[in-house]
Amino acid sequence: MAARRAPPLPILEPGTIAGVDRATAERLRRGALVIDGRLDLHGLTQDEAHQALDRFLAGSAARGRRCVLVITGKGLGDGPDGTRRGVLRQAVPRWLNEAPNRGRVLAVMPAQPKHGGTGALYVLLKRTREG
Repeated sequence: MAARRAPPLPILEPGTIAGVDRATAERLRRGALVIDGRLDLHGLTQDEAHQALDRFLAGSAARGRRCVLVITGKGLGDGPDGTRRGVLRQAVPRWLNEAPNRGRVLAVMPAQPKHGGTGALYVLLKRTREG
C-alpha cells in the first residue's frame, strides 16, 4: 500500500494569512508582534540573498523564533508600469514558497513603514513541536 502524501502547501503571497488565529493575524498585520530576528539583504546578489535567506530561516526555526523581518529593499527606480522593480523584493516571496522554507513559514505580510514598509516582509514561522 502506497504511503499517503500530504497535500501541497498553498502558495504564500505577501498578505496571506492562513492557519493563524485572528488576533495573531491582526498583530502581524499591524507590526505589533515582537520581531525575533532581522535579515537585511541589501547589497547581496540573488544567489547570496537566496542562500542567506535559507540559512536565516533554518536557524530562526531551530532557535524557536516566531516572527522575523526580512528586508529586501524597495529596488532602484520604477518599472514601465510605475511599480518598483526590486529584484530581491520580487524574488523573496518566491523563495519563501520553495522547499524547505515553505515548510517553516506560516504567514507573510508586508512590513509597516516603521519596519521598512514595502521593502520588508514580516515572516511568521511555524511553531516547532517538541516530543
